[in-house]
Amino acid sequence: MGTSTVASHEAYGDYNAFSPKKPMKNSWRSAIFIIFVEMAQRFAYYGVSGNLITYLNNVLGMPISSAAKSVNIWHGVSALFPLLGAFVADSYLGRFRTILFSSIIYLTGLVLLTISVSAISLVHRKPIFFSALYILSVGEGGHKPCVQTFAADQFDENVPDEKLAKSSFFNWWYLGIVVGSTAAILVVIYAQEHIGWAIGFGMPMIAVAGALLVFLIGQKKYRRAVPVGSPFTRMMQVMVAAVRKRTASEMHDAQCVCYQDEDSSAPPLARTNQFKFLDKAMIIDETDVLNQKRNKWRLCSVNQVEVVKLVFRLFPIWVSTLMFNVAIAQLSTYFTKQGSTMVRHFKVPPATLQVITGVTILTAVAIYDRLLVPIARKFTKHPSGITMLQRLGIGIFLSMMTMVVAAIVEAKRVGIAKKHGLIDAPKSVVPMSIWWLVPQYMLCGLTDVFAVVGMQEIFYDQVAEEMRSMGAAMYISTTGVGSFMSSGVISIVQIISSRYGNGEGWLTGNNLNRAHLDYFYWLLAGLCGLSLCFYIWVARRFVYKKIECDNDVTSEA
Repeated sequence: MGTSTVASHEAYGDYNAFSPKKPMKNSWRSAIFIIFVEMAQRFAYYGVSGNLITYLNNVLGMPISSAAKSVNIWHGVSALFPLLGAFVADSYLGRFRTILFSSIIYLTGLVLLTISVSAISLVHRKPIFFSALYILSVGEGGHKPCVQTFAADQFDENVPDEKLAKSSFFNWWYLGIVVGSTAAILVVIYAQEHIGWAIGFGMPMIAVAGALLVFLIGQKKYRRAVPVGSPFTRMMQVMVAAVRKRTASEMHDAQCVCYQDEDSSAPPLARTNQFKFLDKAMIIDETDVLNQKRNKWRLCSVNQVEVVKLVFRLFPIWVSTLMFNVAIAQLSTYFTKQGSTMVRHFKVPPATLQVITGVTILTAVAIYDRLLVPIARKFTKHPSGITMLQRLGIGIFLSMMTMVVAAIVEAKRVGIAKKHGLIDAPKSVVPMSIWWLVPQYMLCGLTDVFAVVGMQEIFYDQVAEEMRSMGAAMYISTTGVGSFMSSGVISIVQIISSRYGNGEGWLTGNNLNRAHLDYFYWLLAGLCGLSLCFYIWVARRFVYKKIECDNDVTSEA
């Protein structure tokens, strides 16, 4: 079980109601039910975010660079709130109730957003509109770290077939997300461009209301894990205990360390040799012997220390994925504005090209899961074909190639604008087909198939069972920090390029023909390359999570 911290009937609700003869079928049934709920949520989120830069620029009158930074900041806040949501879920409410309450908050934000664009005058709209956006961020904070983990919890890790199926689940989970987001890009963005913004924002509101109803209908069939207390408290106990015993000599005798861990019923983790300074937290000294009751801020168990080590191991992976997220952040900002300057066939809204990314993911995930994994498995003997780290590394490499292709295409677009004397005519259409942007959108899709799904699996699998919501929040937070970094990079580029470019900055003003966006893309490609080098260095030293099983150490990955 994904978070089998308590293996009792009380912990998992109606677990015994499932047929014991067909556990796999029942697990997939519950997971697919939750996948459909997430599809509706993604339909709503991408219905709002997919064309947001167009609304800010064209309706609210914000400059392109300011609109891009506003979108990035909103994405960033939306992706950082899950850290709080995961803490609340793991410590107090549990995942089911956190998803329920956050969905209600999310629906409230969508109602306010729809009212702001339909019933509030343009003069007073901006503060109400942004307030609604950040209410959505709060809702995202509770929903996003819990719903995927809650769906994965439907598979029992103590059953070999279900444990193997969980790897496939992550592929199909992401496929469901893409179906929802692709539908939003096709339907909602078209409605926003050709019918009206009120209808365009009203459709996500209806989708979330329906998703909330569906989620409640299936509540009696879900396996649920009870909250086990604050994971931050247990982590702090280890660090405080290690500092208090920093002068203690290291001892490896099994009798001199604490193995008792009454706060967790999860499978015990094996001792590892990394971050040995934390091992002092589990050494039993004379003071501990004299104490009648264990002081948890002075003596921690082996398992508790190893849980903290898992988080420490993931932090370098977390850092190495940030530039990948900076690159992908351009998908809903500058990619869209590029398309708005080009020849659009069939009156295609520029933001609709994001559907190409979705279709690429839909196709690639199916090919990856049904064709590439079985072939790779024959050569590597690995259950998933390639390791999680290999999959993520391929994704980071593809993000670099996405920026390279985007830079080449943008240089060609600017060259055509110069050739036709349109360099100072930002509202004129450059005689270059919008379909030239297809390769960079497709590469974004391939990047997601490898990097995003790889991150989801790593940050779920390589944390302690009681911290899986927090692991999901860590993965999601890379998107948030990446979005903030994107805004920061834009600001730094504006300052430096304006200072040393005779006042003509790369990204200033509303004229993309003079913006040197291609230089910006080349910069991101270089930064992604450096990030890839750092990731390779980290991955070669990464130690997978291990558990103790009959005194033997076995690897989980």
